[in-house]
Amino acid sequence: MTDTATAAPARRAALIFVFFTVLIDVLAFGLIIPVLPNLIMHVGGFDFGRAAIVSGWFSLAFSAIQFLAAPVLGALSDRFGRRRVILISCFGLAVDFAFMALAQTLPMFFIGRVVSALTSASFSTANAYLADVTPPEKRAAAFGLLGAAFGVGFVIGPALGGLLGGIDLRLPFWIASGLAMLNFLYGLLVLPESLPPEKRSPRFDLRRANPVGALLLLRHYRSVLGLLGVVLLSQFAHFVLPSVFVLYGGYRYGWNPQQVGLVLAGVGVCNVLVQALLIRRLVPKIGERRAALVGFACGLLGFAWLGLAPSGLLTLPAFPLMALWGLAGPSVQAIITRQVHADEQGRLQGAVASMNSLAGIAAPLLFTHLFAFGIAAHGPLHLPGAPFLLAALLLGAALVAVYLITLWMRPSRPQAHTETT
Repeated sequence: MTDTATAAPARRAALIFVFFTVLIDVLAFGLIIPVLPNLIMHVGGFDFGRAAIVSGWFSLAFSAIQFLAAPVLGALSDRFGRRRVILISCFGLAVDFAFMALAQTLPMFFIGRVVSALTSASFSTANAYLADVTPPEKRAAAFGLLGAAFGVGFVIGPALGGLLGGIDLRLPFWIASGLAMLNFLYGLLVLPESLPPEKRSPRFDLRRANPVGALLLLRHYRSVLGLLGVVLLSQFAHFVLPSVFVLYGGYRYGWNPQQVGLVLAGVGVCNVLVQALLIRRLVPKIGERRAALVGFACGLLGFAWLGLAPSGLLTLPAFPLMALWGLAGPSVQAIITRQVHADEQGRLQGAVASMNSLAGIAAPLLFTHLFAFGIAAHGPLHLPGAPFLLAALLLGAALVAVYLITLWMRPSRPQAHTETT
């Protein structure tokens, strides 16, 4: 039997495992989405506007910690392997969700978010894992598989979280803790290591395992820096959904947690169809560049529609358009990974995660304050959908940027990494 013949089943098995690892993590996070803003309102005694602002500060803290921690964890996975980092992440999330289920004050919730940020490395490490086991020409489809896991998790998680939250606002946290612990045990028993010792980074360098060092690493791959800017714009826009969607639906359309959960489940169904079915069929035909452009254009239209729809029923066509935005992320990721050598994929994904977290530092605070401004009783303009219109503008900028960057980019193969002083 040839190496290729034996590698293909192993690669499929690894992809399936990573899919379920990310699925359980997203399912755990999805469970708490419909209830966390309402729990903040309940514990703090806030109205919609004040709860939005407090939620924004919580998100800022979460993203700031991730911004600092993600490159360190990515570099550790380059040096010591992906498996350990994923397992530590899963265990930490299980402990954190249980802690938040018991929290009785806002400072305790804040501590829980900090712990969650420190341990939620499985997504970026899973991306590096896929880059390890997948040939470059198949990476867009592989990253799409992770997108499908996100979609399935957001089909089941928010719907179930909304139903459980109707029973007790803290119950989804206990269920999320159990799922994260199940994921840890599953990985402990069956997760193989994807990065063999001979391909690992020769040493762990703390000077490069930080957000600035991770970006300086990419000075050797200048074509990647512009695409990281695209990632930053895209992720900035993405944060509008977890920042204000629950409060927006409750304020503008009168949706309760159960209804928000069902709407998010519908969004998840659309995402699954795009990520699991459309990407692997469409991207090989039209190419990663065109798929990214189509994705950003659809996301722009979807957010603009959501921000302007006058009723809950009329928001529904916006969600399939927003789901098609999912074409962009895996395509841009695939283009980026082609430029970077194997022993630096973890640090690359750490840099990508830092871009996500950098967006998360500013975006939630901006979107929540913009939402509070748009619904203020004596404000100059009543526009609850303003955060979604801003997200549409950001995706428009990403569309233009990816068009220009990829127009000028010449295909290249990453050279073997050499340590520089």
